[in-house]
Amino acid sequence: MMACCINPNFCTTRSYGSLPPLQSGKPYGSAFLPKMPRVLKAHRLGTGYGGRRVVDVAAALAEKGPDSFDSEAWVKDFEERFKLPHLTDLMDVKPIQTTFCIKNSCPLPEDSAEHPPGDLLKMFVHNDDRVLLKVIKFATPTSAGAECVDPDCNFVHQWVHRAGPRPEIYFNPNEVKAAIVTCGGLCPGLNDVIRHIVITLETYGVKNITGISYGYRGLFDENLPEIPLSRKVVQNIHLSGGSLLGVSRGGGNVSEIVDSIQKRGINMLFVLGGNGTHAGANAIHNECRKRKMKVVVVGVPKTIDNDILLMDKTFGFDTAVEEAQRAINAAYIEIPFTLDGPDGVLRHLRNLLESKASAVVCIAEGAGQDLLEKINATDASGNVVLGDIGVYLQHQV
Repeated sequence: MMACCINPNFCTTRSYGSLPPLQSGKPYGSAFLPKMPRVLKAHRLGTGYGGRRVVDVAAALAEKGPDSFDSEAWVKDFEERFKLPHLTDLMDVKPIQTTFCIKNSCPLPEDSAEHPPGDLLKMFVHNDDRVLLKVIKFATPTSAGAECVDPDCNFVHQWVHRAGPRPEIYFNPNEVKAAIVTCGGLCPGLNDVIRHIVITLETYGVKNITGISYGYRGLFDENLPEIPLSRKVVQNIHLSGGSLLGVSRGGGNVSEIVDSIQKRGINMLFVLGGNGTHAGANAIHNECRKRKMKVVVVGVPKTIDNDILLMDKTFGFDTAVEEAQRAINAAYIEIPFTLDGPDGVLRHLRNLLESKASAVVCIAEGAGQDLLEKINATDASGNVVLGDIGVYLQHQV
């Protein structure tokens, strides 16, 4: 799991961003991630890995000449795209000594703000710590799994910020109201993430923690109450599926949502969701900056599709794949997909039932749309609503 954090002080997972000129002692958070600079890739089997588009290498090589790559310009562009915002960019906010402590929430010595002594020394991440995003130097774009920034596969150091607890923070825990919201579809692990966010916030000393009901809708629908959260409330929710807070798709007007955030006194918003949800979180963050509000937005990538930029793996993906494999391993798959005729699914099912007395059918959500009546509709997130091939197939069987 990895969070993209506007403020790193409450984040204990990795955070990706650019490498702006180092400023000693200045903390950075990570921005919500924009579109990556173009990357050339060789063809490979498989789909859906990290949302990275497979690029036709031959076409890319024909498009760019051998002398067109400027490594300094590329790095500058990379850094500009991933420049990290911070509260101190907009307002004069003085840091305070962290209240975070792994061992029984013990207080830190007063003189240990930057480099705590003894066993406390290695609890914190230095502001200048970096992680190398790419570790393989490919010789050619045709190498297996090659991801090149130019046709010659020049190696460019892409440094990203390391996330984790810092020795200084920019919020007094007694003045924090933290809110957690889960958006989009349900995904394995949501309750586990909610639980750990609450427990970590309490480790810092934050007591005012609330859950927003049913996604972004809970921020503009006055009929949906907030859900008070504490260690006691979330202690065992990871043992249950779904989301304690509920989910919904789509969202309201960004300005109205930020009005609600301001009215409720929320100054930390933790958003759990996929691409669409994070686009909304980015819009909320930008509106808060525009109003110069002392509000941080923390994005936690949630999707079983594993298609969020720079994520090696999003939570929920493994569980979804394992459950799908379990069903598929018990099934025979007939292609091409036709229902009737000597090579159709129905004839094959009949043969299986006659010979084995049982059969398992797995069918992709978007399969067989040519057999169904066109709906021509979209959901609240703008996705095309597909016909229910499962119900149709069930009736045919």
